[in-house]
Amino acid sequence: MLTEYHCHILPNLDDGSDSPEMSLKMVEMMQAQGVQRIIATPHFYAHKEKSVADYLAKRQKAFDKIKDRLPIQDIRLGAEVAIEHGISEMKDIDQLRIPGTRIILLEFPYRAFEKWMLEEVYNITAEYNLKVMLAHVHRYLEYYSKEEIELLLSSKSILQLNIEAFSGGFKEKRLAKHIIGNYSRLAFGSDAHNISNRKPNWDILQKKVKPEIIAVSDGMLERYSL
Repeated sequence: MLTEYHCHILPNLDDGSDSPEMSLKMVEMMQAQGVQRIIATPHFYAHKEKSVADYLAKRQKAFDKIKDRLPIQDIRLGAEVAIEHGISEMKDIDQLRIPGTRIILLEFPYRAFEKWMLEEVYNITAEYNLKVMLAHVHRYLEYYSKEEIELLLSSKSILQLNIEAFSGGFKEKRLAKHIIGNYSRLAFGSDAHNISNRKPNWDILQKKVKPEIIAVSDGMLERYSL
């Protein structure tokens, strides 16, 4: 079942879809590209939210605006959780996992790597028995050294790649090929935000990556189900 692990289809919730109409068009594009299952992952920034409970209520309200009109019905509500100081100690942070699984999607900061960032990943894993999925690991090449990237890859997390990595620069392509050739914990996502410059692009993945590799990604939900 072709699974979208990272996208911003919920309307007026973050920097993704700006209307129910756009959300519908995004999902229609995904369906036309073969997607059968979607994990909606709106941004979660602890310093901007009153609480996890308040965020969950806003997320559900956004989904309620579109759920009855969507051509794909297998949609789960997750989150793209920004790694911040103390995020592992935030009340109810485990409620941001993908429903029915132990998976939580975490996004590293776009800045120089610091040891505490990876410590937050380890703390969330240990404290809540969650399986961390690291968002778009190829995007940190600009900020992290080769050794620091290797720390991310060796963290035993699920490594999430945006499809853009397979049509990006040389370093991104090389890292993407390295991951799919050497790691059994991987997941693909479009990280779609709209229908123009950041639109769903699953047609590209299916041209660039072998079906058996895509199947590994699709199986992550079942592999880490509760």
